[in-house]
Amino acid sequence: MESRIDNFLDELNEEQRKAVEATEGPVMIIAGAGSGKTRVLTYRIAYLLKQGVDPFRVLSLTFTNKAAAEMKERIIELIGGDARNLWMGTFHSVFARLLRKEAEKIGYPQNFTIYDTDDSKGLIKSITKELGLNDSTYKASTILGRISSMKNMLISAEAYVNDAQYMSDDRAARREHFAHIFLTYNKRLFKAGAMDFDDLLFQTNMLLRDHPEVLLKYQDMFRYILVDEYQDTNFSQYMILRQLAARHQNIAVVGDDAQSIYAFRGANIQNILNFQKHYPDTQVFKLEQNYRSTKTLVHAANLVISKNRDQLQKTVWTSNGEGEKIQLMRAERDTDEGRVIAQSIFNFKATKQAANSEFAILYRTNAQSRSIEEALIKLNIPYRIYGGLSFYQRKEIKDLLAYFRLAINQHDEEALRRVINYPKREIGDTTFDKMIVAAADNDISIWMVMDNIKDFNLGLSPRVTERIAEFVNMIKSFAAMASTSTAYQMGEYIYATTGLKRELEQDRTPEGVNRIENILGLFNGLKDFSEKPLDEGVIPSLSMFMEDVALLTNEDRTKEDKSKSDKVLLMTIHAAKGLEFNYVYIAGMEENLFPSQMVLNSREELEEERRLFYVAVTRAKKQLILSNAIYRFRYGSPQSNEPSRFLEEIPAECLTNVSFREEASEHVYSRTPSAFRKPAQTAIKSPPPTIVGKKLMSMNKAAQTSLPMDNSHLSGLKVGNRVEHERFGQGEVLTIEGSYPNSKATVMFGNGDKKQLLLKFAKLKIVG
Repeated sequence: MESRIDNFLDELNEEQRKAVEATEGPVMIIAGAGSGKTRVLTYRIAYLLKQGVDPFRVLSLTFTNKAAAEMKERIIELIGGDARNLWMGTFHSVFARLLRKEAEKIGYPQNFTIYDTDDSKGLIKSITKELGLNDSTYKASTILGRISSMKNMLISAEAYVNDAQYMSDDRAARREHFAHIFLTYNKRLFKAGAMDFDDLLFQTNMLLRDHPEVLLKYQDMFRYILVDEYQDTNFSQYMILRQLAARHQNIAVVGDDAQSIYAFRGANIQNILNFQKHYPDTQVFKLEQNYRSTKTLVHAANLVISKNRDQLQKTVWTSNGEGEKIQLMRAERDTDEGRVIAQSIFNFKATKQAANSEFAILYRTNAQSRSIEEALIKLNIPYRIYGGLSFYQRKEIKDLLAYFRLAINQHDEEALRRVINYPKREIGDTTFDKMIVAAADNDISIWMVMDNIKDFNLGLSPRVTERIAEFVNMIKSFAAMASTSTAYQMGEYIYATTGLKRELEQDRTPEGVNRIENILGLFNGLKDFSEKPLDEGVIPSLSMFMEDVALLTNEDRTKEDKSKSDKVLLMTIHAAKGLEFNYVYIAGMEENLFPSQMVLNSREELEEERRLFYVAVTRAKKQLILSNAIYRFRYGSPQSNEPSRFLEEIPAECLTNVSFREEASEHVYSRTPSAFRKPAQTAIKSPPPTIVGKKLMSMNKAAQTSLPMDNSHLSGLKVGNRVEHERFGQGEVLTIEGSYPNSKATVMFGNGDKKQLLLKFAKLKIVG
């Protein structure tokens, strides 16, 4: 075994090995793109265990369960089965496990439910409806986003209500009822024995803050703490780590400030930038050798990211070959851009014998995919939208999982609401609304009302009362079996007993057959889970299975089937982080699209956009292709666009122009760098139009003649004016920059959204 540990350390370069062997005290490992950070993190843990560290004393935090599982499997290969005892997983999965052990100290049951985003939105919709509030003003996604931000900053609903500035901001934004929704939402979660994802971290912080004996216990337990993707941590995660690491200071963080792109989720780049201030004795190791990309791509990425002021200095390099130049493709319209990209992929496949799965098309916003999809279809190039509907978000799966949740926690309000009348059992919305009122009046859960339905005078018919009692008894039977049966046994029993099996099998349409196949897929998962080797006497229960499902991250849900088919992948740049492809296309390289006009209010926002571009560039292994359009339809009108400023930051020697003509699929290359601020020299010549094509050309021509729109009535717009937008509703003008027609107005709309609009294109009406 000794030679084995030596062998795997010999696989590391000098800096990687130093980072692995520096086990004591605070360590920061700055890992450039493609520099092998996962290997370093994995080998560092294996090295700790080989040095005699008890695996129960090691806490390793990642951002996806899949990454944690793969690392643990690799560590087991290196040093044996002891690695199974590591506390390893995502922040949410690890601290959900910790909270279940300590739940009673914060007033929660050990079997608390974890609400996903849909559950939380459903609860917020119910609350706004009960309060009689406008659901467009109090949109569930917007309200949940603000609640999430507060929890990630460790601001409780009670603290929020008592903060005069927050109350003033809410009145100004015309969301004066937000605080009441926040308070009610938290109260309903508590009554349902449920936490949302943000609560898992918020409540962990409260537990460690308010119970010193618990903090001391876990400080002593977690002697060594390792954190992957540290640049993506938020304030709540930072505070948990600060508390846990305070005693032994053996905290090692791995990350790349140049890839910090999740500020919209609450990630705080200052956590990694200031790590050495927080831990003055930090040892710093820089992983600067890129094993992924060509010299051309690495050089270009370095030059781009060097424009950012806030960064940790490093110089990424590679011993790989020079590689191809970065291709630039300029199209007339966004529809042409999609066609040029599809034609380029077609040509690469023919000349390089490349598989579809070697290609990825990245874009800043999901709306850009439409024209690209249409073009791929026309050339018969198979593709898949990466990060589409997750398996666990399909209706039939969510219905069955809701019954599973009730078997574990009968007070789960959202699960109850979902299935109480599915399949139909004569318990309609009116009956459920009466039970909600009774629960609120008595400050109890809806389940408690149902369990004692005969004690409440709700004016229900004997038939409905009997149906409620039958439902309650059925769920109680599930709960009684849940602790002694495997997840698979429980799943089969619940599926048959609830009537879901009969309901789904009656639908023999192709869609119905597909739903049954999805259910069978879930049962395959239940079967695999139930056959997992566990400690002696431990049953792979439904509760344990549901814990795994609830804690799947967005990345786990969408990345699990990456290799299952030979298709071109389309995705946002945010979704592409952590992936790599031989051929990468970045579409929409235009000002106000990338960088987005919505995030150009400060240097910090622009620098995050540049980091996002850096992430996109460094996904490519062999070839990078950048495209943009002179005109792009946005908000129903064609807009003229300048090329993205990021293109000017790429050194000219790394670039080449590419122009396509579709005559006999011939492509023509121009080997001179583009004149960025001028239209493309070689126009794209379209094939003879079909009848549909002629109609589209006619529509495009008509649209172009109206560019720009006649918005002269906005030339007199002033700060303080009330305006109305057909999509965003009414709002107030906060600022105006520049002179009409090139002026921009910042408008705060009633739904809380702040938009920056170009007045010559904005569909605004002055109303006051």
